[in-house]
Amino acid sequence: MLNETHDPALRSWVDSANLPTTDFPIQNLPFAVFRRAGTSEEFRGGVAIGDEILDLAAAARFGVWDPVVTRTLASASRPVLNELMASGPQAWSALRLALSRGLRVGSAMESALRPCLVPQSRVEYALPARIGDYTDFYISLHHATAVGRLFRPDNPLMPNYKWVPIGYHGRSSSIIVSGQDFVRPMGQLGGPTPELAPSRRLDYELELGVFVGPGNALGSRIGIEQAESHVFGLCLLNDWSARDIQAWEYQPLGPFLGKNFATSISPWIVTREALEPYRLAWERPAGDPQPLPYLDSPQVRSRGAFDIRLEVHLQTDAMRRAGKAPALLSRTSFKHSYWTLAQLVAHHTVNGCNLQPGDLLGTGTQSGPLPEEAGSLLELSAGGKQPIKLPNGETRSFLEDGDTVIMRGYCERPGAARIGFGELTGCVLPTTA
Repeated sequence: MLNETHDPALRSWVDSANLPTTDFPIQNLPFAVFRRAGTSEEFRGGVAIGDEILDLAAAARFGVWDPVVTRTLASASRPVLNELMASGPQAWSALRLALSRGLRVGSAMESALRPCLVPQSRVEYALPARIGDYTDFYISLHHATAVGRLFRPDNPLMPNYKWVPIGYHGRSSSIIVSGQDFVRPMGQLGGPTPELAPSRRLDYELELGVFVGPGNALGSRIGIEQAESHVFGLCLLNDWSARDIQAWEYQPLGPFLGKNFATSISPWIVTREALEPYRLAWERPAGDPQPLPYLDSPQVRSRGAFDIRLEVHLQTDAMRRAGKAPALLSRTSFKHSYWTLAQLVAHHTVNGCNLQPGDLLGTGTQSGPLPEEAGSLLELSAGGKQPIKLPNGETRSFLEDGDTVIMRGYCERPGAARIGFGELTGCVLPTTA
């Protein structure tokens, strides 16, 4: 629920955190793992404040904290944040409150914490957690309908879609952090005679990533009322997809080589608590099947949705060489999702599956009700039949070598501080021999 850390009137002694356009005001305080670029320093946890990072390992040494916060701060200072994620909502909230008070204007801790700041422009990031397992869901009705219509015009949705959160188990070893480029994948391309070749229909998918906090024992279930307490926070996620490889291989067992070559996530994890001002009521249309009882609760109905605005931009190699800014491709919001975060956790564990701290859930491509809100090129180009014209005259049906995809996310509304997720970037490199 809302508390003093959400007060829109709060200001920080870090001046850049008070700019109206910053993603990282004092009301946000997201976590990442970083080190100074070009050094052999150990990666450690940090919190974004304006255009700076509060080095939590340094803050633990120089700050004055109560014993509970000291223990949590130590877990947040490590090269991976799994221990912090495992510590649970009370510990997260206590640390967030202590950091907020330490970074506010007038804090007695300013002199101790100011030397702990590192400019974001001078760092490099690592994955924020040791990701044991990765599950990708498919919770945008608009995306599922648009893609289904390309292949099944008369029956775009499978009969189970409105009853169960659809997902598949992905590949955690190929998850990479923002800024890491990747090679265009090879695979079998279908046709009368299949061939092994680089993908010709490479795509992005605009998603959110959900980091699991405390897990559950094998054989136990997480109930819908407790499900959100097992969510540490959210990041941006790009589930790169080779549509031609995917189309040939996915029947009957689903995604494989068309999906497992790269999944990019943003370095910053915005905590669930920071997103509290942006909750909305979640609604299921009256004519649709209502969720089974294990996926339904008054809390889900009253405040299960989040208004997180999402954008995709594209910068081609020609744009970059000409000094042209990336082109906006689409905008949408997470509020359009058909299923909620709590429902994903409850369903994932209803069979006794054991989630673990640091596990990652993808939301699936986030698309809105309007065509211009599509979260993939597959939708925007109508399966490649209607190429998109870019401002510099180039066109795209799917991604070409040298293309950089930039994703952004943020929340804003009157009466609340604007908070953001930073950027998620990745560039397509040519296939290697």
